[in-house]
Amino acid sequence: MSLSDDGGYGGDRGPETGQTRTRLPDSGGDGYGTGRRPRASLSSRNLVTGVGVVVLLIAAIAFANRSGDTSSDSPSADSPKSSDTQPTAPTGTKPVTGKNGDIATGFAKTEQGAQSAAANYAVALDSSGMYDSDQRDVILDTVYASSVATARKESLRKLYTDPKFLASAGLKADGNAPRGTTFVSRANPVGTKTTQFKGGTAKVEVWYSLLFGIAGQGSQNPVSENWYTSTMQLQWSNGDWKVANIKQKAGPAPIGSDQTAATAGEMSKAVQGFGGFTYAR
Repeated sequence: MSLSDDGGYGGDRGPETGQTRTRLPDSGGDGYGTGRRPRASLSSRNLVTGVGVVVLLIAAIAFANRSGDTSSDSPSADSPKSSDTQPTAPTGTKPVTGKNGDIATGFAKTEQGAQSAAANYAVALDSSGMYDSDQRDVILDTVYASSVATARKESLRKLYTDPKFLASAGLKADGNAPRGTTFVSRANPVGTKTTQFKGGTAKVEVWYSLLFGIAGQGSQNPVSENWYTSTMQLQWSNGDWKVANIKQKAGPAPIGSDQTAATAGEMSKAVQGFGGFTYAR
């Protein structure tokens, strides 16, 4: 109903005069009586109701978002099984308590903690530090269980001191890059997946890309990107996750883009200027 149809706005005819008497809304009254205030129209009431609904929706969304921040150290009954795909997201559990050099240590004894350990260990085991004998021993002592570290040190020492292997990587016989160039070996985890988890053992897959090569003018081994998946058997030892065994396979690799490759100078500057991450679930 429009305002003009309301009784407060309509004219009513006076007796015997034949004239129209008009009451104005909110008037102080006249000789024919006090004026009446118009009632709110249906459209006005609908507007107020609509605004109220919007306010309630906004309040509900804000409350839901705030409620979603609550976290628990243990998964709920609705959590996906360990074999299901799980998004990388905060869990509320602090994933790392310390570091041994540049390697994160002190992971939680949970599936997320095992995934964090595996991702960080993949970075360490594919780093340029593996080509230096002193750094390599520190990495292996940190990453591997003590029962297998000694054997791994010996087998990897033979590999990383093999002149043919070093030459294939573009390095000199002493393991160093040619003068004026930068050796790059940096793993970048994309995701992790727990395929087995029981008490103090876990099997975790890490999918990652690896930047590898020599950055610099005249390099015969320019930096390129390769993709791998490492499967790690982890065991809980002395308050942390340690690698008992590891296997690596190529891929899955995405289709290469047509993005313009960086120059040798740009790549060297990027590698030297951008530090790595501590990866955590």
